Amino acid sequence: MKTTIQPLISHLNNLTCSGCGAPYSPFEKQTVSACCQLPLLAGYAPEVMPEKEALLTREGTMWRYLELLPVLHKENIVSLGEGYTPILELKNLAQKHELRKLLLKDEGQNPTGSFKARGLSMAISKAKEHGVEGCIIPTAGNAGVAMAAYCAKAGMRATVVMPRHTPKAFRDECYWYGAEVVLVDGLINDCAAKVKELNSKGELLDVSTLKEPYRLEGKKTMGYEIAEQGNWQLPDVILYPAGGGTGLIGIWKAFKEMKQIGWLPEDIKLPRMVAVQAENCRPLVETFYGRQANAQNYVGKPTIANGLAVPRPLGEQLMLQTLQESGGTAISISEQEMITGLKELGTNEGLFVAPEGAAVWMAARKLLDTGFIQYDEDILLLNTGSGQKYMENLSSYQPD
Repeated sequence: MKTTIQPLISHLNNLTCSGCGAPYSPFEKQTVSACCQLPLLAGYAPEVMPEKEALLTREGTMWRYLELLPVLHKENIVSLGEGYTPILELKNLAQKHELRKLLLKDEGQNPTGSFKARGLSMAISKAKEHGVEGCIIPTAGNAGVAMAAYCAKAGMRATVVMPRHTPKAFRDECYWYGAEVVLVDGLINDCAAKVKELNSKGELLDVSTLKEPYRLEGKKTMGYEIAEQGNWQLPDVILYPAGGGTGLIGIWKAFKEMKQIGWLPEDIKLPRMVAVQAENCRPLVETFYGRQANAQNYVGKPTIANGLAVPRPLGEQLMLQTLQESGGTAISISEQEMITGLKELGTNEGLFVAPEGAAVWMAARKLLDTGFIQYDEDILLLNTGSGQKYMENLSSYQPD
């Protein structure tokens, strides 16, 4: 019987170590670099890219950018319709605070209720392409839910390791997707240690943040959408809630790729990127301001913004590089400030965002006060998830 060879849909052509630049094969299953034990970054052949006008006829998901994504064959795509989330104009808050333009990209409208759907759709698609039968992940909540859903769609085994204090809504959703859920005392770094123990024989693919190259490629599609939805004009400043930091790194990677392939003009001014963390867990802030050499020994505390409780992010250097290249900054927000932000976004804009989304709004307010952000600039906030799953975290702040 004649076998039909499916055409490649991706222009993926290299993987390099983010530390030293050493090359790795993009056509074999990879984790972190063997040389530096750091994340691998995917590169594409810029000379064969389509014109951006080709996007006009494509589906409204992140897969509209398929040439710049790493899945080689269309039949391996595992999708639930993720991406192309709306950018909302917050006119009421802009008027209240005398801002020229305030925008919010609402990632809570993704499948599984968060931006994690992008990265895990991509990681599970590539796992399928490499013949992987099961995956494991340490998670603060949303990433575990997303992995469980996409593994279910792909027919793969899923093991999710999360802190015991994670809201029940996250645990229950993983259960309904058929995942095995393991609870651990501590934060996500303690969960990562448990993953290493459980997966000592390497039977499952560890899809921890930046421990494989492709969650980053899913997250970078936020950057492509920001440019396309803004008619190829970019905001002056983007505020992003950075725990593991994959989205912050990915958006910046997307902007640089679009300049390289001609979708953005070479001389365009790229946005200043702001990494927003919780005061209870702010390793990047401490390193950014020189109060520690790096986050390797940082000890964090739980926060109502579960996704920000990442005390020792593997992508720390890539995040710092993004902030440096963009002229950005890092800032931390208290628990009470997040509550204030949640209430303000809810009562003024009808948005019930994740605490991480409230944190970026409060960070914008503080940076307006310091002068880092000007009142006449275009400001874009990233809300990374739906507030619905955080009700347990927020219960002590609600009236009886």
